[in-house]
Amino acid sequence: MVPGALRPRLLRSSCAAWARLLQRPSSGCVYSGVHGFHQEEITKKLQAFAGGSVDLLQQESGIAVLTINYPSRMNAFSGSMMVELEERVSQLESWMDGKGVIVRGADGTFCSGSDLTAVRAISNPQDGMKMSMFMQNALTRLLRLPLISVALVEGRALGGGAELATACDFRLMASGSVIQFVHKHMGLVPGWGGAARLARIVGSRDALKLLGGALKVDSELGLQIGLADGVVEAPRAALALQQAEDWLGRYTEGAAPVIRAVKKVVLSGRELPLSEALRTERDVFGTVWGGQANLQALASKSKHR
Repeated sequence: MVPGALRPRLLRSSCAAWARLLQRPSSGCVYSGVHGFHQEEITKKLQAFAGGSVDLLQQESGIAVLTINYPSRMNAFSGSMMVELEERVSQLESWMDGKGVIVRGADGTFCSGSDLTAVRAISNPQDGMKMSMFMQNALTRLLRLPLISVALVEGRALGGGAELATACDFRLMASGSVIQFVHKHMGLVPGWGGAARLARIVGSRDALKLLGGALKVDSELGLQIGLADGVVEAPRAALALQQAEDWLGRYTEGAAPVIRAVKKVVLSGRELPLSEALRTERDVFGTVWGGQANLQALASKSKHR
C-alpha cells in the first residue's frame, strides 16, 4: 500500500526521492523482502495471538479517532492488534477527505506495549526481529500519513505504548498521565522505532536519560523537554477527547487538500535531503496552486485577514 503522501498521481518525481531514502520503490515502509522481511509470514504468526482490537472512527469533520482497545490488558498490543493497526493505517492512507487523526487508548489508559502472551511465544531473536520490522513499518507509515496526528495520552503509555506516542506529530498529555520507556526493566531497548523518533523529538541527551533511566515523564516534564505539546484538563475521557479534537482543530481548519499538502511538505523537509525536499515542495505546491481553495481565497482577498 502506497501512502497518500507518496501517490504517483500527486508526487511523481518525489517518489524517486522516497525510493532512494527508503531503499524501496514507491513505499512508505522501511523494510521489504530485500531486508529479509516477508509481511505475510509474520502476519500469520501474529494473528495466532488474538485479543482486543484497534478501532477506527472516520468523521465527517476530517478528523479520525484511532483507539487501542484492550482494557483488560491495559491496552497492550496482542498479535492480532498489531495486524489490525497495520490495516487501520492502510485505511487512513486511502482516506482522501482526512485531515487529522487522534490516537488514544480505551478506558483512560493509552497503551502498555506488547501483550506478554504474544511476546513469550515469539521470544526467539528471529521472530522478535520480524515483529520489530512489522511494527516499525506500521508506525512509520502512521507518522508519514498525509494527516496531522496527535497522541492523546491518558493514564499510562508504557514501553511500546510510549513508542506509539512518538509515532504521532504531536502528543497531548492528560493530567496525571505518564509516558515511560520501561524497556530497560525488561532487558530490552525500543524495537518499534521509538528510540530513533524520541531522539529527534527531545534530542539525544534527553533521550538517553529517558531510556537509560526509564524515567517517568509526567505532563510537566513532558512540556519541559518537548515530548508533550499540551496538557488536557478533563475529568472524563469523553471531555479529554473533545479537548484533543478542539486542539487539533486549530491546525486542521480548512480544505483537506491544503492541510494534507501542509503535512506533505513538512514531512519531506524532515526526512529528505534538502534538494529533494525542495523538489517535493514544488510538486506539492503544484497540486494546490489554482485549486478550489486557492481560487476562493483569491476571490475573497483573504490573504491578510
